[in-house]
Amino acid sequence: RREVLAGVDVLAADGFKALAGRRIGLVTNATGRARDGRSTIEVLASDEAKKAGVKLVRLFSPEHGITSDADAKVADQVEPVTGLPIHSLYGEERRPRARDLEGLDALVLDIQDVGTRFYTYITTAAYLQPEVARANIPLVVLDRPDPIGPVPVDGPLADSDRISFTVPHTIPVRYGMTPGELALLFDEEGKIGAKVEIVKMRGWSRRLWYDETGLEWVNPSPNMRSLTEALLYPGIGLLETTNVSVGRGTDSPFEVVGAPWLDGSRLAAVLSAREVRGVTFTPIHFTPASSTFAGERCGGVRLTVTDRNALAPVALGVEIAVALRDLHPQDWKIEKFLDLLANRDTFERLQRGETAASIVASWKNGLEQFRRRRAKFLLY
Repeated sequence: RREVLAGVDVLAADGFKALAGRRIGLVTNATGRARDGRSTIEVLASDEAKKAGVKLVRLFSPEHGITSDADAKVADQVEPVTGLPIHSLYGEERRPRARDLEGLDALVLDIQDVGTRFYTYITTAAYLQPEVARANIPLVVLDRPDPIGPVPVDGPLADSDRISFTVPHTIPVRYGMTPGELALLFDEEGKIGAKVEIVKMRGWSRRLWYDETGLEWVNPSPNMRSLTEALLYPGIGLLETTNVSVGRGTDSPFEVVGAPWLDGSRLAAVLSAREVRGVTFTPIHFTPASSTFAGERCGGVRLTVTDRNALAPVALGVEIAVALRDLHPQDWKIEKFLDLLANRDTFERLQRGETAASIVASWKNGLEQFRRRRAKFLLY
């Protein structure tokens, strides 16, 4: 087990040199936390930071709000301890306005991501970059781990004509990069011209799972409650734009898949016969308390991770999609599967009746190209 220092810990250990003498805005949420348990807000508002000339003047929050527990649009608020204004980047606006950045010498970002393209914290980070470039101030990223382990690049690349709030860039579903590395890639490939400064972690390596870093797990959103759920999310999350429940409104989001029309015993039997590595499938019934099929009894499967190093979650999501297509062609509404997948070739292969293995094989060239694109931005 390592003692990894996140960017905020390194910043404090170095006497706040990277921010000395600057008036700063901070984009953060409950995951912005130092090893000693203080929030990044507390660290940057501390006497030590003030002594170094750091003046925290404004806060910004992403989806789910500054406390990471909201499941709707978030309004501007006031932070109760510091009294600082919090501008929501998940309300009427998705980007900071020019007036929100006025008088700042830097904008600081400290948010723990989960390593999946459609989890919107990386989009919020991407949306900051053109705005700081226009305001002519740097974006200072307090870096954090890619939590979901050592097999990082997986899934189809997003098509360039499908860019949206859940598809920020032409990267694969699972991209294996830290927030700092991604900021560098977004800046260069998007020709943004933002000044990106990164406070690197110490002691982190790409081989580490989040629970091997010694850093505290803080739920980054209401339905992301464990590292196991974060690992399953790149595949199971893909399914949730279609008419299945992925367990939101249950006590194990992304660890179950089901629907009122679904035969869990058949689905479990089909998936078990496919010998998907690293996971087992058990038939279950469950009734979500909220979200898709709230209050309706769903048949489905429970996913149990047996070997996280062997599990390829995006391929798992495709295996389930193929099984739903074959077992429930009338009931499963395949059209919306394209929304988060964002890759038309993969979607058309699924529609045509290809096997999961052949669909996964079709990603090979795109992933090879992406590995080459990504290589020059890797910091660890």
